Amino acid sequence: MKKYTRLSMLLLLSALSADFLSGQYVAITENELTMDNGLIERKIIYDPASGQLVSGLISVPGDGFNYLQSPNASAEFRISVNNKSYDGRSEWTLIGIEKISGNSGGLGAMVKLKSPSNFELHIQYMVYPGLPVTSKSLTIVNTGDENINIENIDIEALTFKAFPTSAEYYINYCRDKHIGPYEGDWDDPVIAMHLPEIGRGVVLGNEAPGVLKRISCYQDARDFCAGLTHADQAYPFMKWIDPGEGYTTPEVFLLIYKDAASPYKALNFVLPQYVRQHMGLEIFKNPYKPQFVYNTWNPFRGDINDTLMRELSDAATECGIREFVIDDGWQLNMYTYKDVESPWWYTQVGDYLIDEKKFPDGLKPVFDHIKSNGMKPGLWLSIGSANTSSQVYREHPEWFVQDVSGNLTNLHSADDTTMKTACMSTAWKEHIMDIILKLEKEHGLTYTKLDFASITSAYITDPAISGCYANDHAGHRDHRESLVANYNGLFRLFDGLQKGAPDLFIDCTFETQGKLHLIDYAFMKHAEGNWLSNIEEASPVGALRVRHLAWQRTPVIPAACMVIGNLRLDSDDLEFDFFSLLGTFPIMLGDIRKVPEENRKWLSRWSDWMEKMQADYDYMSYRQDLRGFGEPAEGKWDGWQRINTETREGGIAGVFRQGSPENTRMVTIEGLIENGDYEVIDADMGSVLGTYSGQELREQGFEVKMNRKYQGRIFEIRGI
Repeated sequence: MKKYTRLSMLLLLSALSADFLSGQYVAITENELTMDNGLIERKIIYDPASGQLVSGLISVPGDGFNYLQSPNASAEFRISVNNKSYDGRSEWTLIGIEKISGNSGGLGAMVKLKSPSNFELHIQYMVYPGLPVTSKSLTIVNTGDENINIENIDIEALTFKAFPTSAEYYINYCRDKHIGPYEGDWDDPVIAMHLPEIGRGVVLGNEAPGVLKRISCYQDARDFCAGLTHADQAYPFMKWIDPGEGYTTPEVFLLIYKDAASPYKALNFVLPQYVRQHMGLEIFKNPYKPQFVYNTWNPFRGDINDTLMRELSDAATECGIREFVIDDGWQLNMYTYKDVESPWWYTQVGDYLIDEKKFPDGLKPVFDHIKSNGMKPGLWLSIGSANTSSQVYREHPEWFVQDVSGNLTNLHSADDTTMKTACMSTAWKEHIMDIILKLEKEHGLTYTKLDFASITSAYITDPAISGCYANDHAGHRDHRESLVANYNGLFRLFDGLQKGAPDLFIDCTFETQGKLHLIDYAFMKHAEGNWLSNIEEASPVGALRVRHLAWQRTPVIPAACMVIGNLRLDSDDLEFDFFSLLGTFPIMLGDIRKVPEENRKWLSRWSDWMEKMQADYDYMSYRQDLRGFGEPAEGKWDGWQRINTETREGGIAGVFRQGSPENTRMVTIEGLIENGDYEVIDADMGSVLGTYSGQELREQGFEVKMNRKYQGRIFEIRGI
């Protein structure tokens, strides 16, 4: 690749950023706000005569096409205050419009409105350099003398030029095509609307947390909406606001595109750039990205001890493992041995004392042994649970979740009545934070896997078994408010860990996030990773499930956040399993002592290769679909590319034959410099398959042949 090509790009980006930061992309008149960065134009208009605030225009500048049905057709937003509904077409008094800048590179304005009903509404609009994206949030301020409650919040509520018979909607992490009305749930951080007749579309994203996320189309008139759950839904959002106080909603964002047969490029290249550069996810703020992780859970479960950890550590370092995580089973509660002759490790949560029968000298010598082998140590903890045998539960029962009858309860599982769930709006979060920070300070903990339900359960479907019904917890006044209060408490806990231990990698499991295989932007703004699944089937079934789960949630969610267990290093088909995991976060389990010497050397070489690829391309920050390869499935081929689309110097690609009768496919690569030169290298053999221009790789590609029906191959795409 020619050096001046990248330099020219950097100079151009610098110039664009300078123009953007100068403020010329945001124009304000007395009653109007216009945001125009050259790729998207959005105009917000206040009508003094009617008191209405509407979006008058959403378009590609100079294009002549307004994505909105008409300038005054949209509600713009919706909110209920004390059971009365308001939207942009209600009667408002404009306080003013002022320019603002965001923490993550955005520039925009705050529109402040006053309602006759003793509250103000502040609307934050943002636009971003080099992206056809705007974002938006609402702040509701109580200006009266009495408490108010807010609910039914649609942060964005826009009516587009779309009809049910022609518009295509992409739902469930944008992987399923849908026609007609749709109300999304926790698995819809983003939905896309595509208009095939005109080749245009809109991508709408929602940063609300977990089960409080609502995104819809054609549910409210003909609006495209994103915000928080409504009062009639299973997990309704509701918040009380004291006089003089305010509440700021999560952000939602809007992306437009044109000249496209599908949302493919918008979802694979534009959306990830916005997420990576401007959303503020921890995975992109933390310079430490785990390189190659081992976890003890499968097959040992809680049957672990000092000797086993040292033996596994010695074997792990020969395999090139960089992080060694001790899962459940190391911990004990204060009153366990007095109450239970043979404690079940699953129940030993709350106090996090070290089990001296398993670890006679404590954990520090084990951690020191792990570090002496060149690895970083990690630990499992339950972030919001305590057993009745714990000191913390016996001394502070007021910290725990109450059910509808006022009894202390377990949100994680109905099967275990001795484990109780903590309420994150209480001082529990300081208790568990102190434990983790002490482990980090005294033992050198660098990775923590935080598990088990905290607000909702991945395994309990009854919405009544969620949140907290206590009316004497300072953080919430009733069950409905407890949902948002506990999410916010959990996020404050994560933020406290980030501040107190900046080098600590937080892996927040899907069980803590609250639904099966759930992952969303809200959690990833506070924790780097998500233990997304426990997949234990042998190859080729397990490998397929890993690739399918990763495919289903990318490119909407960054692949680097997805920690997918439990494929094993002692697998009978290690190559297929290992290659399948390279598409997301690099973690493996198993009894490493059983890994043959030749496989240890092979893994160590691949570990070095991953480290080099990360240094050369930062491939962990990227993942795109391979064009022409669809959903991973039996009898087909599938694949992914992880090309650095900012430097465009290259990256890696993985291609998989999953029982297909075909043994040859052409593979194309996108996101490179058209006139740049690239080598395609077989990463396993180290051989160069050929040299191509970026245009040739995009249009023609290269041939991949696999002789085995279940096989994967990994390639480096290296700029010359």
